[in-house]
Amino acid sequence: MAQAKDIAILGAAGLTGRELLRLLAGHPALRPVHLTSDRHVGQPLAAVFPELEGSFDLTFSSHQDAIPEGIPVFLAVPNQTSLELVPALVSEGRQVVDLSGSFRLHDRARWEQSYGLQHTAFELVERAVFGLPELFRDRIRTASLVSNPGCYATGAILPIALLGDLRTEISSIVVDAKSGVSGAGGRTEDAGFAFGSVYENFRAYKVLRHQHEPEIQEYSETGLNGGLGFRIVFTPHLLPIFRGILSTIVIHWKSRPDPERVLSQFKQATASEPFLRFRETPEDITLSRVQLTNFVDFAVRTEDNVSVIVSAVDNLVKGAAGQAIQNMNLMAGLDETLGLRSAAARLPVG
Repeated sequence: MAQAKDIAILGAAGLTGRELLRLLAGHPALRPVHLTSDRHVGQPLAAVFPELEGSFDLTFSSHQDAIPEGIPVFLAVPNQTSLELVPALVSEGRQVVDLSGSFRLHDRARWEQSYGLQHTAFELVERAVFGLPELFRDRIRTASLVSNPGCYATGAILPIALLGDLRTEISSIVVDAKSGVSGAGGRTEDAGFAFGSVYENFRAYKVLRHQHEPEIQEYSETGLNGGLGFRIVFTPHLLPIFRGILSTIVIHWKSRPDPERVLSQFKQATASEPFLRFRETPEDITLSRVQLTNFVDFAVRTEDNVSVIVSAVDNLVKGAAGQAIQNMNLMAGLDETLGLRSAAARLPVG
C-alpha cells in the first residue's frame, strides 16, 4: 500500500476527537500529524488520553496554529467554531470533513432556529455534500467539503430513504429514538447528562425542538420529487448507558402495503452496502451488536397499514467518527472500509 496520507484533527480532545484517534490508530492509510484543542494546548496526547499512549507521538496545538500545508482536515469542533474555521480551510483548497451541524441544512431560517446561531457562511452549504455514503457516495468522492451527518439522523434517515419510491405511499412517520449519554450530551457534559442524572432514570428531551429533526426531514426525502408532504415527528430519549442509539420508526401507509414488497426493497437496497445489515426481525436489533462498530442494523415488520422499523447505530462510530473516516476514505480514493472493519477490537465501551 502507498505511504500513509497525513491528516489533521481540529478539536481532537472531545469525545469524537478521541474516537477518531482510536480508529486511526489502526488505519493503514490515514495518519494524524496535527491535533488541536484550545483547552489542552502544549499537552502530549498521552497526557490527555492515556489509553492512546504509544499510538501517536503528538502534542496538542491551538486552533489558531498553522496546519501543515495541503493536508485534509477532520473538524470536530462546536458549530460556532466550525462557522469560523471552515471558510478559511476551504479557501486553502483543503479537503474537510466537518462533524458539526453547520453545513447540513439548506434552509437557513430553519438552521438558525434549530441551532440558535446566525449562519455566517451559508454560501458554503451548496458546496457541502451530506456525508451519508449510502446515499451520496459518488458526490463524496469528488467533494472538498463533506458535512458529516448527526448520529440520530444516521439511524433514522437511512431506513426511510432506502424505501425509495415506496415513500410516496406513506401518510405519516414517527421516529422514537433512545441514545446513550455520549450521543445526547454532546462535547461537554452538563448536569442533565451526568451519571447521577441518568442512573436508574429515563426521559425524553428536546421534544419537537431537537436540531436533528430538520436534518432527518430533509434527507429522508432524498430523490423524492415534492418531498413527503408531511412532517416527520422525532422524539429523542436519554438512556442510562454510554454509547449507542436505538430508533423505532413507525410508518403509517395510505393503504395496506404488500409486506414482501417492503422486505424486498430493503434487501435490494442493502445487498451491496458494506456497513448496512438488514436483519430478519425487529427483535434482532440490539445495541450490543453495533456498539464499537460502523454498522447500521435494522429490520422491519409490516401488518395491516403499519410498518415498524427498528434501527441501531453506535453514535460515536457510524454516528460520528467512523462515518467521518468512511467519508475521508472516499475523498482520498481509498477503500471506504479501511480502518473500520475491525474497529471493535480497539475501542473500549466508555
